[in-house]
Amino acid sequence: MRQSNWKNRLNNMPFMTYGLLAITFAVYLLETLKGGSTNTMVLLDLGARYNPLIAQGEWWRLFTPMFLHIGLMHLVVNAVSIYYLGMMTEQIFGHARFLAIYLLSGIAGNYASMVFNANALAAGASTAIFGLFGAFLMLGDNFRENPAIRSIAQQYLLLVGINLVFNLFGSGIDIAGHIGGLIGGFLVAGVLGAPNIGLINRNRRILMGVVLVIAVVAVAMIGVM
Repeated sequence: MRQSNWKNRLNNMPFMTYGLLAITFAVYLLETLKGGSTNTMVLLDLGARYNPLIAQGEWWRLFTPMFLHIGLMHLVVNAVSIYYLGMMTEQIFGHARFLAIYLLSGIAGNYASMVFNANALAAGASTAIFGLFGAFLMLGDNFRENPAIRSIAQQYLLLVGINLVFNLFGSGIDIAGHIGGLIGGFLVAGVLGAPNIGLINRNRRILMGVVLVIAVVAVAMIGVM
């Protein structure tokens, strides 16, 4: 009985979200110790996205930027978003699926940013956070008969729209990364499914997988042109 209770507590605990937050705070502390989170050389040294270095073979820079932040306010805003969105997403999708959505969305956003915002040095968890928004929009699209899911998805759709409008008029904001993460999250979540909520038609999941592959190839071709 005690072992069963322990397993239930672990399953219900958003430990992946806590882990991502712990890594994010640890990396920010490392940034601070190395010279500051707004120091360009520190950001480059720790893995910010910078196309000339990616072109030299440092493809891991499509992964590492989601754990770096530029300034304390950047960290706080994203950490709060990871906490609230992460807990809810992890509960709905499960631990492994949540982690996959978060990481793959972050990579997708940084990939889009590499192509469409080539001259910038970029860092931040926003690409992955928008991926979590995308995952909820996928739920709203596939489980629209569920009033709770539909209501949450509608609220997040409004929030995404407001954010993207502000992105258009804000300076230093990587809108390409946000949109890339959003689309990536929608498609990755669709491929993985959400068995805790219900089943998604198999053909629909395959279609989203195909669209995801086509999107990656299309963005790559645009980058080459």
